Amino acid sequence: MIRKVAVRNYRLFRELDLDLSEGMNILAGRNDTGKSTLIEAITLALTGRLHGRAFEQELSPHLINRDATQQYITALNSGGAAPTPPEIVIEVYLDDADAVEILRGTNNLSGENACGIRLQAQLSPAFTEEYTSFISQPDTVRLVPTEYYTVEMLGFSGSRISGRSVPIDVRVIDASTIRLQSGVDYHLQQIIRGNLDPKERVELSRQYRSLREEFSEKEPVRAINKRLKNTGDAITDRRLSLSIDISQRYTWEANLVAHLDDLPFDLIGKGDQNALKTLLAIGQKADTAHVVLIEEPENHLSFANLRKLISRIDAKCAGKQVVIATHSTYVLNKLGIENLVLLGTGQPTRITDLSPDTVRFFKKLPGFDTLRLALAESAILVEGPSDELILQRAYQDKHGRLPIEDGIDVISVGLSHNRFAELAIRLGRRVWLVTDNDGRSLDAVKERFSKYLVENKVTLHTADDPKLNTLEPNIVKANNLRTLNSALGVKYATKDDVLRAMLADKTAWALAIFESDTKLHMPQYIQDVVN
Repeated sequence: MIRKVAVRNYRLFRELDLDLSEGMNILAGRNDTGKSTLIEAITLALTGRLHGRAFEQELSPHLINRDATQQYITALNSGGAAPTPPEIVIEVYLDDADAVEILRGTNNLSGENACGIRLQAQLSPAFTEEYTSFISQPDTVRLVPTEYYTVEMLGFSGSRISGRSVPIDVRVIDASTIRLQSGVDYHLQQIIRGNLDPKERVELSRQYRSLREEFSEKEPVRAINKRLKNTGDAITDRRLSLSIDISQRYTWEANLVAHLDDLPFDLIGKGDQNALKTLLAIGQKADTAHVVLIEEPENHLSFANLRKLISRIDAKCAGKQVVIATHSTYVLNKLGIENLVLLGTGQPTRITDLSPDTVRFFKKLPGFDTLRLALAESAILVEGPSDELILQRAYQDKHGRLPIEDGIDVISVGLSHNRFAELAIRLGRRVWLVTDNDGRSLDAVKERFSKYLVENKVTLHTADDPKLNTLEPNIVKANNLRTLNSALGVKYATKDDVLRAMLADKTAWALAIFESDTKLHMPQYIQDVVN
């Protein structure tokens, strides 16, 4: 198994160090944070191949990290000593085992005596003269001259190795790159082998050959062959005719076409295609693999089909090391939020010390709020839809834009503030907890959340008057009757009438205020959040 990955100067990663767990590792992050790049780097280090070709053939200046490239060019134009161009290094540290002991050594970035593989691309001494000539006019240099690089795969022992000699079997599963027909052929062959005995297979072969022989006896085909027989373009004396090849005994296996609900496989929806291709690849590749890398299995899938797929992935990959990249909270929750690796700026964040109760809570969570919190720069956690609408309107009135435009997500979490607060602390997120006091004193509400309140990170916001137990009475108290009627588009005689109407349909009144041209005066605890 892989216990650690180190990457230097490869694509998005200037410097990355990541510990992997033995089982499931779930990569999540915003777009362009390196989920696919990390899977690519692991594959590259273990196989020496990129996009199915030797890395030497695929190496280009654009695979060098941009910051490293810019630093190199700046140094080149500084007038000092000629800099060494940046090298790509990808290291995979392996668990100790007899099969990988030959790779043991200290030839790695950490100087650790460990078993592992180092892939490096660096300036080749064989091109010293050419490189010197290349940098003689530094103002013309725009990219790193990877044409002068050499690529090596080494064990931590320092000895050269090849992808074929690596004792770790890694399989990459990406439905977008799996060839449909080969997958279906494999699936059909498995069905045939598992469900037909030898006599049935022989009989199916004979029936198939009979159908092909009958083709030549069809009247339209006989008429065509009669005309071909008399053609004057024949290059031999033999008679020309058209028929179907029946010389190969088992060609029927390759010529059958899979149908789902009587539709040819390549005409069914993308979701069903991707789900089946992923399952086929797992069934075909995961059985013998030590490490399974999966790219975004949720693509094109409905919730129901995704649920089935994730259950199969979880079962089929049991006991294996899995690295899976996803944007789906459902995938994250079901495969275990404790396995989350959050990629972004800086080093990856792992969720390793969530309480068992919180882990179980998120596994049961049906929505998508987990990754909303994980991917947000900061978040306002509220109890329900009405609170969410009012917080967004209050923020817009104050700043002229919605909070999401500033990277602040407003998330309805029901009564589960503490679960999300625990996750926020682990992720280092700035979070505002907005909650009703439900008739309790301010001190009592603070006591409920005391273990989650972290200065400058997690703060609590609620009304300090127990009589104002929910958002609605706080809104009513903060505004006069005329303003309330104007904002809600109603004409109630008293503020008590307004409050009763608001409590009768909380989401409707909140939506009316959110869309209204009239600005309300917000309760102080709401102002504290948006300020």
